[in-house]
This record gives sequence, structure tokens and C-alpha cells, in this order.
Amino acid sequence: MAIARALAMNPEVLLLDEPTSALDPTMVGEVQEVIMQLAAGGKTMMIVTHEMNFARAVCNRVFYMDEGGIYEEGTPEQIFEEPRREKTRRFIRQLKVLELHFEGQDIDLYDAGSRIRAYCAKHELSYEKGYAIILVLEELIQQILLPALPDPKIHAVVEYDRKSGEAAIDVRYNGGSLDPAAGGNALAYRLLRGTVSEMVYTPVREDGYSNCVHIVIR
Repeated sequence: MAIARALAMNPEVLLLDEPTSALDPTMVGEVQEVIMQLAAGGKTMMIVTHEMNFARAVCNRVFYMDEGGIYEEGTPEQIFEEPRREKTRRFIRQLKVLELHFEGQDIDLYDAGSRIRAYCAKHELSYEKGYAIILVLEELIQQILLPALPDPKIHAVVEYDRKSGEAAIDVRYNGGSLDPAAGGNALAYRLLRGTVSEMVYTPVREDGYSNCVHIVIR
């Protein structure tokens, strides 16, 4: 009824704010079909929605809103397949994120372990995957990075993809070029490699960090 009333005024642009919210599944499909028919007929619409599949199917331009404005914009293919910015990527892929920041030699890994366990419980990660995340961070930070960094600055981001069951960890840290594979603790590195599915080191230059290790746990 609301869409029909708006169309009766023959507007140049039709604005729809969450048009399928609070509807049962049957009505959601009907409303989406009406909107897609309007789009196919050439009606210009601006739609606010959290229905990602619907947005991808009906639109020809996507605006992802964050930080009080347009955070990223592009074609459906670019936004949904290859988003350029971090928050867009996390939102589109529905990633569950935990960020941990460490500075100085007195790093509280026990507190970090508690936060990781709470994160795993909230997002229903298995005990084995949670244990692997804790083990990886402890070995990498405590056994490899801290002995090599006199004034460490370390930022770890854990991302869990519920659809694939994959957990990824990006660890950025300061100092000179420091590849864990070439570090002084070969035993810790072998333990890391035996725990993870993928581990890639990359030199970076961003926000005071000069090294990045990307780790995947499947």
C-alpha cells in the first residue's frame, strides 16, 4: 500500500527505507518482486536495506554507509565481490572480528586469552579452533616477536567467517624486517606451521607497522 501510494504521485525518485523489515517470509518475497519489477521498468529508486542478496540483484549502484557517511561506493560486482575498504569487506562477508593491541614487553597474554575465549563462545567457534587461535598468538608473540623487538607494538585482528568456518589472523608489528620463518626460535615457528593452514609474511608500511603475518586456521 505504501509503495502504491507513493507511485500514485509519479515521483522521479522513489525512496524506500527497509521496505522488507518486520514482514513474514511470504510478504518479503512479494515486496521484493514488486521492487524488482519497478527497477526493470526503469523506475529510479534509492533503497536502504540489510538484505544483501536482494540489494545485489536489484541495484546498479551500491553505497555502503559507515562512520557517519558514505564509506565506500561502487558497482554491485565491485562492492560484493572485491570491496576495497576493510569495514565494507567485513560487513559484506559477515565476518566476526576481534582486535587485540599490545605494547611494551609486559604483555598480558592471559587477558588476551580470556578475551579470545569469550569471543569464541559468543560466535560459536569450536573449542579446537579457539585453542588454535590462542596457541598461535602465544607462540608468535611471546616466543618469536617479543625476544626480537626491544619496544614492541603489535596489533592482532581475528576474523571468523561463520559460513566457511575459517578463522584468519592478521598480526602487524613494528621494528625492522622480521619474518618469523627467519627468526631465532625455529621450534616455535615449526609449532606455528603445524597448527595453521596458511601463514604468509609481508613487509608493510602503515600506521607505524612494518611487518604483517597473515594466518589462516581452517
